[in-house]
Amino acid sequence: MRTILVTGANGGLGQAVARIFLDEAPDNFLWLGVHSRRDAAEKLAQEFAGRCACVTLDVTQADSWKSALSEIESKHHRLDVLVNNAGKHRDGLLATMTPGAWQEILSANLDAVFHGCQAVLPMMISQRNGRIVNVASLSALLAPAGQANYAAAKAGVVALTQSLAKEVARIGITVNVVCPGYVETEALAGISAEEKKALAARIPMRRFARPEEIAAAIRFLACPEASYITGSTLKIDGGIF
Repeated sequence: MRTILVTGANGGLGQAVARIFLDEAPDNFLWLGVHSRRDAAEKLAQEFAGRCACVTLDVTQADSWKSALSEIESKHHRLDVLVNNAGKHRDGLLATMTPGAWQEILSANLDAVFHGCQAVLPMMISQRNGRIVNVASLSALLAPAGQANYAAAKAGVVALTQSLAKEVARIGITVNVVCPGYVETEALAGISAEEKKALAARIPMRRFARPEEIAAAIRFLACPEASYITGSTLKIDGGIF
C-alpha cells in the first residue's frame, strides 16, 4: 500500500495523475488536495470510495499544508508520494505587469512547491523513503514572451527540485520535476481552433499531449523502480525543445 497526495486535483492533469495511481495498485490510497474548486475531486473520491479522499489544502499557505498533513498522518501514519501539481497562469507583458500579478503567480507556482516539500519532509525523513514529483512547465526551459511571472516561477521549481534532491538523496527520498508542453486540459480551453492548429504546427509530433501521457511519466518517477533517479528534469513536449 502507498499513500499519495496530489495537489491541483480538480484539474485535468491532477485527475489523470490520481487515476493512474489508483490503477497502479488496488491498495493505494489517494489524497486529493483541493481548495476552492472541488467538484471534480469530490466526484472522483465518491467513485473510489474507501480508496480516495479530498483534503482541504490551500497550497500557498504553510498552515494549510500543516493541517492537511496532520489529517493524512492521523489516518495513514505515512506519506509515500507527493505530486506538486497545483499551479496557475496570469499572462501579460512585463512592462505592464502589476506587482500583484507577479506575486500571485510566484506564490501559486513556486511558494506552493516550497511549502509542500517542506511540509512532507519530516514524515518522509522518518520513513527514510519518499517520492516527490514537482510539475513545472516547458516555459521553465524555453520561456515565451508574455509569461515572465509564470516562466520565472516554474524555472524556480526546477532549481528547487535539483537542490532538494541533493539534500535528501542519502535518506531514500527522490525529488524530480516534469516539464510538460501543451496538454489537452482546461488551460487550452480558451484558445480558438485556429490558434490550436497554429500551436500544434510548432510541435514535431503535430499534436498536444494527453493528460494521461504526463501522468504516466509522473507515476514512473514515483515508482519504487525509479529509486536511482533524482534531481532529474523531464521535458514532455512532443519534441519542441
